[in-house]
Amino acid sequence: MTQRPLALIAGCGPGLGTQLLQKLDAAGYETWGLSRSAKGDSPVLALDLGDPTAVVRTISGLTDRFGPPSLVIHNAAHLHIAPFGETTPSDFDAAWRNMVLSAVHLAHAVMPAMVAQGRGAFIVSGASASLRGGARFSAFASAKAGLRSLTQSLAREYAPKGVHVAHVVLDGILDTAASRALHSRPPETMMALADVAQAYLTLAEQPRSAWTFEMDLRPMGEPF
Repeated sequence: MTQRPLALIAGCGPGLGTQLLQKLDAAGYETWGLSRSAKGDSPVLALDLGDPTAVVRTISGLTDRFGPPSLVIHNAAHLHIAPFGETTPSDFDAAWRNMVLSAVHLAHAVMPAMVAQGRGAFIVSGASASLRGGARFSAFASAKAGLRSLTQSLAREYAPKGVHVAHVVLDGILDTAASRALHSRPPETMMALADVAQAYLTLAEQPRSAWTFEMDLRPMGEPF
């Protein structure tokens, strides 16, 4: 029996992370989620992406069992909304550690194996704030913009080595129970999780002659 390609979803919480887990498993991947809040049961392992030693140890354990990862998704986020005057240096530090530094630790852990096999995809979840900073989003926007630049640097460095690095701008509200309660918007104005997950899968499986660095997704009618 042929071994299924390994897919890792870092920041695999309820919502998009869980939907990606299901989508990739159905598409034939050996899929594992990584989440700080997980209880440690498969298919989601407990992992603090801010701990580089733990990241290497956990991912090494998976690659020893299933081989080098074919797909890695960085989906970690830390949303902080407050006026700038009420946003402390600690708030900025938390945003950068949870979104940018976590991606650095993840890339350090997976890139050598992906380069060695000469293939694979590393996809990073972005947001509207990756491209424009809004009022009350100074910590979140600065980290998301930094994450986008990091991803762009990785794409330019690793594409010639066979690794497809891509950034997805989620320019809208994901349709989750929490989002519906918070925003009181009808589902048709939000982003369906299954559709977003399908876009990630399509991006991951693009042929080498036509790679996309950045894909922006938004629901019909969303202004941009």
